[in-house]
This record gives sequence, C-alpha cells and structure tokens, in this order.
Amino acid sequence: MIWILFIGTLLLSLWAAARVKSVYHRYNRGVVMSGLSGGEAAYEILRCAGVHDVEITHRDGMLGDHYDPLHKRLVLSTENFYGRSPAALGVAAHECGHAIQHQMAYKPLHWRMAAVGITTYANHVVLFLPILGLITGLIHNWVVMATLMASAWGIIMLFNLVTLPVEFDASRRAKSLLAGLGMIAPGAEATAVRKVLDAAAWTYVAAFITSLVYMLWHLLPLLAGGRSRD
Repeated sequence: MIWILFIGTLLLSLWAAARVKSVYHRYNRGVVMSGLSGGEAAYEILRCAGVHDVEITHRDGMLGDHYDPLHKRLVLSTENFYGRSPAALGVAAHECGHAIQHQMAYKPLHWRMAAVGITTYANHVVLFLPILGLITGLIHNWVVMATLMASAWGIIMLFNLVTLPVEFDASRRAKSLLAGLGMIAPGAEATAVRKVLDAAAWTYVAAFITSLVYMLWHLLPLLAGGRSRD
C-alpha cells in the first residue's frame, strides 16, 4: 500500500509540474499587443496599486519567480522579466498579486509566513525520521513513529492548505489587473494568461493532496488502534 501511495502521489506531482511547464512554453511566445515586458508590467501594476517599497529584480533560472515578503523583493526569472509574451506577463502579475496581498495584510499570506519555520522543521522530520528510526530501532515502536509522522505531515498539510487561497487569490488579482490596466488584450491573450496561471495552481493542489494522503496514512492506524482498545 505504501508503494501505491508513493507512486500515486509522485505521479500526481510529476503531472502537475509537467503540465505547468508545457502550458508555460506554449504561451511563452509572441508579443502581447501592449508591447510590455514582464518587468515593465510589474512596475506599472505595483505603481498603480500604490506599492512603492518593493524591489523588482530578476535572476537566471526558469520559473524561479517569487515574491519575498521578508525583504519586500519581487524576483522574476530573466526570461519573464524581459519577455513580452502572455506567459511572462501572467507570471509577473501573479507575483505582484502577492506583493499587494502583503501590503493589504491579507490574512492567509500572513498565516503562511508565520508557519514557514515550523513547516521547515516538519519537512525535516518526514525526511529524516524514518532513517533515524531504522538506525536507532525507534521504527519498531510504531505508535511513536506514526504519531510523530502524522503530526509532521499534518503541519505540512495545513501549510499547503493555507497556501491554496494565497495562490488562487494572487492569480485572480493578476488576471483582473492585467485586463483592467489594458496590458493584455481580450480573447487569445487573456485566455493564455488564464491557462498559464490555472496550470500553475495545480502544483499547489497536488502538494496539498500529497500531504493530506500521507497524514491520513499515518493517522488512521492510530485511530484504528484506539478504537480497538476501546
């Protein structure tokens, strides 16, 4: 059963990652009618939103785009920063959505920021505890192991759950801002942006499903054991 779960969740994650790359490459071509680059669009979106304290920069690497709330830095891949395709503008606007969330104190974003530390520890637990258990013999105490693993996966699951509204809201803002500011044209360009952002959202859905499955895998035997004792 564990191999079925492992292979199933792995395939789901690989499918989501492959899909976002495929859709991104499909629409990362041509020039939008507005002629703007991703970097130019990001500057204009933040200016119009009244966000003036966020640094916009770029670095090499595909799809490494992110917003860093701790340093108020919006980082775009070089390809998206200079690119003028619907995909480039969609990704740039999505990251701007996170910067706007930060400015307006969007609660799910702050919940996710607050949970980064404990989630990092939880990731270490699920990665190293089984190895440590084999070395120390702790793995034979299945109740302790299952409790620790279920707790760690539960933390990761909650983090991924909070991430969903953060990412979906940023994508919603991106579509609205690009259309409202006339940066993308209705029709084919708007459809391209929507497909790129929707494909990216599936990677977060896959991460949530994976963490939920592994939490339940470790939790259900504990619940079943408790019922049997009763």
